[in-house]
Amino acid sequence: MDTQSLQAFLSVADNGSFSLAGEQLHLTQPAVSKRIATLEDQVGTKLFDRIGRHVALTEAGRLLLPRARQILMMVNDSQRALSNLSGDVVGSLIMATSHHIGLHRLPPLLKAYTQAHPEVRMDMRFLDSEQAYQQVLEGELEIAVVTLAPVPDPHLTVVPVWIDRLRFVCGHDHPLAFRNDLALSALSDYDAVLPGHLTFTRGIVVDTFARDGLKVNVALSTNYLETLKMMVNIGLGWSVLPETLIDEEVKVLPIEHRPIQRPLGYLVHKNRTLSNAARSMLTLLDEAREEMARSWSL
Repeated sequence: MDTQSLQAFLSVADNGSFSLAGEQLHLTQPAVSKRIATLEDQVGTKLFDRIGRHVALTEAGRLLLPRARQILMMVNDSQRALSNLSGDVVGSLIMATSHHIGLHRLPPLLKAYTQAHPEVRMDMRFLDSEQAYQQVLEGELEIAVVTLAPVPDPHLTVVPVWIDRLRFVCGHDHPLAFRNDLALSALSDYDAVLPGHLTFTRGIVVDTFARDGLKVNVALSTNYLETLKMMVNIGLGWSVLPETLIDEEVKVLPIEHRPIQRPLGYLVHKNRTLSNAARSMLTLLDEAREEMARSWSL
């Protein structure tokens, strides 16, 4: 099995389309089809069922899928290990982050990194934290800097760097804005606008209410915190926002409850050989973690 055929196989499986796989790999659709045909000849069985425009994995394809990911991860690890011997910080760094962290936490680190290592080609991908987790697990990313899951996957090394303090907020014209000394239960009487159903941040908020036997009435959802802030500002409901996003556009609610916090940090796969470029980024992130720890101790 050649790695190019395996890459084509994974791309078709992930995209569910030969044409989309071609766009991802910068190949024509016939070239992708040829690589898949070569792989099917090598393994002696069909890997995809093609019904009209729909492409689905066969039983053999589903069996090969995790093994193909492992094979390519091992090949890439070997290449990185050999490249690391030179000690040079060069090549590419495939790294993902959420939009909020990319806008409000990472810019100083990225500036310092690119100045220190101009020969590294940054491949930055803005993803939801949950997507980034999965792509690190599957070996598609070297590093993800995201909101950390309440229960980390045992295959990942997970390191908190920052703590986001979340504050309850509403619009200045919202009925809650005119009340003082609010109990958490008061929010259950009004609609909330929160991150999407499967996001870590949504889970943190819902679990906070559930521990007090309360429910959250979610009217609208979006994974973009800046959009949540806009929804709050125009009166669509209350929400929670990191302190880094709070300004005069929203009203902070005086909730009598312990602060809600969410950890932000980085994760890498325990079995992956990191490039020198990735190791240098982790050094900067660890320095940011130490700086944050010092600020919290003051």
